[in-house]
Amino acid sequence: MKTQADKEYWTSKYLSDDKSGSTPAPGGGVALPSLAALYASLFDFAEHTASRPTRALKFLRCTRSPLYLRYLVRSNSPNLHFVYKPVNEARAEPGNFRPPSSSRCLIKFDDAGEGPGEDTSPATRTTFLPQKSVVATNNANVFYLTIQGINGDDLDFEATWAVLAASFREIHTKNASKLSFEELYRNAYKIVLRKRGESLYDKVKDFEQAWLSNEVRQRLETLLSTNLVSRAEGEIAGSTASERTFAGEKFLKGLRDAWVDHQTCMSMLTDVLMYMIQMDRAGDIIDKYLIKSCVYMLEALYDTPAENEDEKLYITSFELDFLEASRAFYKKEGERLLRESDAGTYCKHVRRRIGEEQDRCRSTLSESTQPKIEVIVLDELVRNKIKDVIEMDSGVKFMVDNDRIEELGLVFDLNQRVDDRKAELSRAIQKRVIDIGTDVNTAAVVASQAQAGKDSETKDENKDEPSSDKGRLGAERAVNQQTVAALKWVEDVLALKDKFDRIHRDSFALDQTLQTAITRSISEFINAFSRSSEYISLFIDENMKKGLKGKTEQEVDVVLEKAITLLRYIQDKDMFERYYKKHLCRRLLMAKSVSTDVEKQMISRMKIELGNNFTSKLEAMFKDMQLSEDLTSGYRHYVQRLGDPDPKRIDLDMKVLTSMTWPLESIGGGAGGEDVQQRSRCTYPPILERIKKGFEQYYADKHSGRVLTWHANLGSADLRATFPKVSGAKEGTSLGKERRHEINVSTFAMVILLLFNDLVPNQTLTTEEIQAKTNIPMSELCRNLQSLAVAPKTRLLTKEPMSKDIKMTDRFSFNESFQSKFLKLKVGVVSQGNKVEGDRERQETEKKNNDSRGFNIEAAVVRIMKQRKELTHQQLITETLTQLAAQFKPDVNMIKKRIESLIEREYLERMDDAATPSYRYLA
Repeated sequence: MKTQADKEYWTSKYLSDDKSGSTPAPGGGVALPSLAALYASLFDFAEHTASRPTRALKFLRCTRSPLYLRYLVRSNSPNLHFVYKPVNEARAEPGNFRPPSSSRCLIKFDDAGEGPGEDTSPATRTTFLPQKSVVATNNANVFYLTIQGINGDDLDFEATWAVLAASFREIHTKNASKLSFEELYRNAYKIVLRKRGESLYDKVKDFEQAWLSNEVRQRLETLLSTNLVSRAEGEIAGSTASERTFAGEKFLKGLRDAWVDHQTCMSMLTDVLMYMIQMDRAGDIIDKYLIKSCVYMLEALYDTPAENEDEKLYITSFELDFLEASRAFYKKEGERLLRESDAGTYCKHVRRRIGEEQDRCRSTLSESTQPKIEVIVLDELVRNKIKDVIEMDSGVKFMVDNDRIEELGLVFDLNQRVDDRKAELSRAIQKRVIDIGTDVNTAAVVASQAQAGKDSETKDENKDEPSSDKGRLGAERAVNQQTVAALKWVEDVLALKDKFDRIHRDSFALDQTLQTAITRSISEFINAFSRSSEYISLFIDENMKKGLKGKTEQEVDVVLEKAITLLRYIQDKDMFERYYKKHLCRRLLMAKSVSTDVEKQMISRMKIELGNNFTSKLEAMFKDMQLSEDLTSGYRHYVQRLGDPDPKRIDLDMKVLTSMTWPLESIGGGAGGEDVQQRSRCTYPPILERIKKGFEQYYADKHSGRVLTWHANLGSADLRATFPKVSGAKEGTSLGKERRHEINVSTFAMVILLLFNDLVPNQTLTTEEIQAKTNIPMSELCRNLQSLAVAPKTRLLTKEPMSKDIKMTDRFSFNESFQSKFLKLKVGVVSQGNKVEGDRERQETEKKNNDSRGFNIEAAVVRIMKQRKELTHQQLITETLTQLAAQFKPDVNMIKKRIESLIEREYLERMDDAATPSYRYLA
């Protein structure tokens, strides 16, 4: 072994690579390469290549151990050998073999021979791990290599600083393109990790001070010409003004350039960190712990000795530049994504970017940067782009139409991050709801108009053929298809609501703002459809008659809840009430309801939703039905007490209805302008008239002062009909014997049939004669005669001539040859069921509803004025609108007209002395 000076020499030499061979050591003899030099070379080579030969070293990569030194040959210098010694073997075998993972290694320096010597001395063994620091120990003539962790105590600070100082000089002289930023990071990282950060800071400070003093200052001093110095000292002789100006400008320009260069060099130090961050964003793998250590260093240093929190170098020298660079990066990325990707992909990318920045701040940068970088990401990728994303072809409209629930959830999440009101998303959802709802409305109108057009064409084609059946069939088919179109409109609206309810639940997290937007939009398109109240009432009517048959209680509740949901959206609830009363009236009187309990349950739900005023008349209708049952039962007991011996006496079931509660004028079944009083003046057969008078007497005894009006068009009757044996018919056939049937018919049909009891066989009656004997309104008579004489399965009468149309001269007779395989028959009245109103019926309904609204408006105005005594015109209008909003949306002009009517009738008076138009209540 040579002297300590030899080792110190090689420690500072850094393993020479010249072609002359070895370098003599200061003490003479053969120089020994230092282990510090070996360490530096080892990791520089191993970092960049698996096998990199030089004149000094050659490295190979193996499988079990990431790398190991195979051999080193250096002329005129000692041989250096890496020797792997297995744990379980007594002796080490140098050379080329792959060590197992459990091997130990040692290094032997042999001054004598060419090959590796025998190791007979005890060796300190440690596991061989790459990229660790190396410490050499001397034991006689053998050097052993101890592999230590990165946190080891040994660090050649001066050598590492020399590398950094040389890099700083290159940066200041604008030769930074040759530098390896990763190498600089690694060197600074090792120094800081060895707790030598303060020393590094002092070194950097001294270097910059020396550079500014020795290099920059000297360069600036050369710019101070004699003319400029003389001018500063007050001596102006010997120089011209232009010379002094030129000298001053030259100095200032040099000073400016020096300052710019200094700022540029200092910013380059920050740019290195930025460069690594950009690599991370691009998906490259970086040493996050290394950057985090640098961040710790910047956070520990301050601009001023005061060490204020906002004067940390991390904030002043790095964070601001980082945030600005990030803003530019995300702005450019957002514009690129809008061009290249669809809305769903864009939202997923933004969500991923937000998560990446959060993780980056936790693992690489400072957590204090997280809220700041999030604001930038949200500004550039969401706040400034969310409108464009929502309006893309693949945006919200596409997502809604194709049930992209997850993507809608992403849009909602991003929008709520930048806007608590979710204005852009709410606007897009509202527009889509209204657009789909408008399409539903348009489809219903088109279907209705198409059926009306077909009906009109059929009538025109057959106007010269009175006996044709096509016109009548076409009209009936049109009515049925219009009803189907009405039910389809309701189903489409419910499907639309279910769709957006699912989106609201699964994508929008039941957000209240979007719930309000969806509700308002659905209400808007429903109320834009003029027949919405009628169609919703028809939907309930259809379910109450047959739609709920066979359903469980849970299924019934679902249907009722859907009906109530639709009812919530309607503004003109008074119009719905009118239609619902009409349909309910027919269901109750004709026993069409599936369940009275379900009917009452529906009314209870309406009462909870709309209040007692809305359902009071509906509840009164059920009360009348119950009282009618009691009256009928009481009348039967009354007849029994009279001891009537007639075995053929008619059993009477009466429905006594309150005229102000039941909409009897709107369910007569004929034209809207039909005289209601004419229906009540029907002429009954004597046997019925006697029963009628008896009940009137019984009712008058119980309720004096009340007048009963009979509505035969709303009643029904059960008859037992006997059809005699047909002469000439074969024995054993159905016509060869007497036939009996129980027939259910309308009251008018019963009156018509009873006329033929008093006729001899084959005697006929004309339409005009029947009408004269019964006094049945012509429209009702024609419909009942069609049911009795034209319908194939219930042809109880024969008609001459046979046709669908009923003329005054047509003759009818009892059909003795009628036959049916059923004992019980039901004769329906043509077009008697609930159906969509025609244009004329619709106009009459609207007129009656407007008249009713006028009374409600007057009542509201009087209630308000009676309480307030005096009120301005505008305040009265506002309070009236507010008070009536639960029933309907009144027209302002209608309110004004009703106020004028109240003034004329002296309920109110104008206040002439008031500054603004005002009214006073007159008691």
